[in-house]
Amino acid sequence: MEAVGPRVTELKPGDYVVATVRRPGTSIYDRIGTYDMTTDDTYFERGINLRHGFLTEYYVDDPEYIVKVPAGLRQVGVLLEPTTVVEKGIAQAYEIQRRLRVWRPRRACVMGSGTVGLLAALVLRLRGLDVTVLSRTPRPYLNSDLVEMLGARYASVDELPLLEAAGRHGPFDLIFEATGFSPVVFEAMQALGKNGVLVLSSVTGGDRKLEVPADRINLGFVLGNKVMVGTVNANREYFEMGVRDMAQAEAEYPGWLGRLLTHPVSGLDNYKQLLDTLTMARGAIKVFCEVAPIE
Repeated sequence: MEAVGPRVTELKPGDYVVATVRRPGTSIYDRIGTYDMTTDDTYFERGINLRHGFLTEYYVDDPEYIVKVPAGLRQVGVLLEPTTVVEKGIAQAYEIQRRLRVWRPRRACVMGSGTVGLLAALVLRLRGLDVTVLSRTPRPYLNSDLVEMLGARYASVDELPLLEAAGRHGPFDLIFEATGFSPVVFEAMQALGKNGVLVLSSVTGGDRKLEVPADRINLGFVLGNKVMVGTVNANREYFEMGVRDMAQAEAEYPGWLGRLLTHPVSGLDNYKQLLDTLTMARGAIKVFCEVAPIE
């Protein structure tokens, strides 16, 4: 933080901060601060849709959209935004299941071991759940090592398919899908335990088609009181939640978050290297641009 306006009291120059991405529209949800739940057809996201992003040395924003980050997290603050997608999905799962009066999930499965999948495993472990992470790549490699550092288990779906994993390590009270591959969703619907919540975080395009056992899936959801919910983007509440969990993660798993920052690119002048790294880097977990040195 370089400077603040004369009426800003919650921030000061020298603070480390992260800006939120979504900006409000006109719906009632936008007006009460839950702009990530807008019903407007047109939505606004900095760097994504109809608003400029943050790939610049300086930017100006309203304090409502700027979240303070402790100095101890300054090196890993770039992970806060993807963490908020996880925080939102898991918080909503718990909120939805308040209908059950008591919901104490014990076992969770994370589908996918990219940045969001790894962060989902982290947040679920911080909440004390037994976590199984399933992905395509066989262990050992960096991502599987990171999963196991959390005390979670990792397996390749080629060796342990989801439905078999549910039988061996389930029933799964919560499944967090972060694969980017939509057909997985229908398998996850079948693997979900009774009273379970399936959280979808993949934003998929295309027009994939497949046959599914529709009657069996429908019956399982109806008789098993199951829920499916999507998560994308987040409002300030989940950024603040993410700061707390990242601080806890640094205390419980020192250095773990930093190991996700696999491919830094220094300086805006190296934008071509940044784009090439995004599309070509093998084994990348988090590719990011260091706009300026973090002191």
